Amino acid sequence: MPISRRSLLKAAAAMPALSLPGLVRAESQSTLRFIPVIDLAFVDPIYSTAQVSRNHGFMVYDTLYGMSSSLQVSPQMLSGHAISSDQLQWDLGLRDGLFWHDGERVLARDCVASIRRWAARDGFGGELMDATVELSAADDRTIRFLLKRPFPLLPQALGKAAINACFMMPERLASQDPFKPLTEVIGSGPFRYLADERVQGARNAYARFERYQPRADGKPDWTAGPKIVHYDRVVWTTTPDAGTGVAALQTGEQDWQETTPHDLLPVIKAAGDIETRVLDPRGYACMLRLNHLQPPFDKPAIRRALLGAIDQSAFMTAVAGTDPAFQVSPIGYFAPDTPMASNVGLDVFRGPRNYDKVKADLKAAGYNGEKIVLLVPTNSLAQKPLGEIAVDSLRKAGMNVEYAGLDFAVVLQRQLKKDPIGQGGWSAAVGNWQGIDWLNPAGNTNIRGEGKVAGWYASTKMGELRSQWLAASELAEQQRVCREIQAVAFEEIPYIPIGLYKQPTAYRKAITGILDGTAVFWNVRPA
Repeated sequence: MPISRRSLLKAAAAMPALSLPGLVRAESQSTLRFIPVIDLAFVDPIYSTAQVSRNHGFMVYDTLYGMSSSLQVSPQMLSGHAISSDQLQWDLGLRDGLFWHDGERVLARDCVASIRRWAARDGFGGELMDATVELSAADDRTIRFLLKRPFPLLPQALGKAAINACFMMPERLASQDPFKPLTEVIGSGPFRYLADERVQGARNAYARFERYQPRADGKPDWTAGPKIVHYDRVVWTTTPDAGTGVAALQTGEQDWQETTPHDLLPVIKAAGDIETRVLDPRGYACMLRLNHLQPPFDKPAIRRALLGAIDQSAFMTAVAGTDPAFQVSPIGYFAPDTPMASNVGLDVFRGPRNYDKVKADLKAAGYNGEKIVLLVPTNSLAQKPLGEIAVDSLRKAGMNVEYAGLDFAVVLQRQLKKDPIGQGGWSAAVGNWQGIDWLNPAGNTNIRGEGKVAGWYASTKMGELRSQWLAASELAEQQRVCREIQAVAFEEIPYIPIGLYKQPTAYRKAITGILDGTAVFWNVRPA
């Protein structure tokens, strides 16, 4: 008789603690055992837009500014900054006691090189560099920006926790090509990466960096304030599926699971010794990425016609279940319940889907049955069900869809290909981003319209509107511009928003101090 996942977990929960190896119990006092949502495919968080790479980045690297769970930024590696009266010169001062993991002192020229490498990959960073006449190291501890025009959002750009965060690296690494992934990991953050302990697809390990000096002021709050480490080691163990991870959490083999399946929450809560909570109320915004270079999605009319096939609620139910506390739809191009979000254009997602009409609209727009290759990461807890709903929706709309189920790392690589699908290219892909990645038009790389990110959406109009937003000094004006940006997005369709879900994390009551935001590993300690 087949055994259900739920039954297996109940059996695992009933195992007596004495059956666990003594070594596991002893190690738990000095080692934090964590289950990431997916394996760490790339250790370079500037090259990769994967959330797991960003989380790894915050362990190993540090940032000039930190961000609190209320999205406020404050100095982190910096002692502070000084701004000239005309706001065209910013001097950022490094605080004392900063060292790289190889023992060298952190110098301003390292940070200058790091900012340049980050800005080549990040939209917000690109905006900052466009406003900069000169970026230099005035001395070993002073980073100097000379600007063409005031850029009051400079701390927000350098301190954002969203992808890509501006991580500091030694100059010799930061000077390398930002479009090629680094393999050497040297930072100045609270943990050292133990590359010799990596087991691809299964394990990554970190050790406390003994020379790291936390800030002396403030309180720990996401990536801001003192980063105080209470464990000697943190070990990330990638499990074959989320259910296996839950079972390991129940038996005490693991301490913390980053993302926990919504359908298993009742089982976990019944165990009694495990806590669950949503770390970030801004949730995860999901998208159907469309390749603007290849037929049929090179035609805006076809992209618009496809909107009628999208039932955001169906996508979110597939990921988060039916509990409305864990899903939000319809959504647009900014994270719901954040200042730039609006209802502009959302009526297209309301009401029942009429697939006969969508088929007619697609034909009128020029769709002639071309094959569509849809990339789906089958080892992703969230993206796999998103992909299943996507392929079903497109087929109901009469599209000729090939479901390309691949490993997450392979999807990341393949999305970079601009070739026709007959030469290994692709047509569409599902993806999820944290809501913090969709806060504004500078940070949401997918609507920038520069033709630089996968999908290669290019739009002069969007660039002009983004410039207006950056120049706006009042919130009301910023919001007005963002309403216009969303209207343009629903005309040009850089990608299709498919809903937002809120993701619980789960951890044993034997640990405490987990901060709100993303998974960070300072402040966490034995209860």
